[in-house]
Amino acid sequence: MLRLVRLLNLVVIAALVLAAAWVYEIKYSATRQTERVAKMRVEIRHERDAIAALKAEWAQLDNPDRIQALARRHLTLRQIDASQFDGLDGLPDKVVPIVPPGTADPIGVLIESTADAEVMTGSTSNASPDREDKQ
Repeated sequence: MLRLVRLLNLVVIAALVLAAAWVYEIKYSATRQTERVAKMRVEIRHERDAIAALKAEWAQLDNPDRIQALARRHLTLRQIDASQFDGLDGLPDKVVPIVPPGTADPIGVLIESTADAEVMTGSTSNASPDREDKQ
């Protein structure tokens, strides 16, 4: 009986040591995860600050007054004169479509309208006499 109690005590002590090791592992893992989350939060904060700085820089570069000043300094532009524009009568006439709208086969209509009546393709229409003999 005494041996059984000692064996039971050893089993319980071993179970307590294993449980303590398991709890320590869980605590250590949670600490590592917490440190990782804190590090990621710092990185996210740095990235957000960098994005805000880039947006501010872009707003400064995209300022219309700055662009106007650069255009005046570096481009030789003149003011627009009303005589530079042409009237509507100077526009070319509207191009008449070759293919009527709603045609089922517009490519076929184009081919028929532009093709030579005798030769529709690049091949010859009449076979040569000696070629007929060979066939």
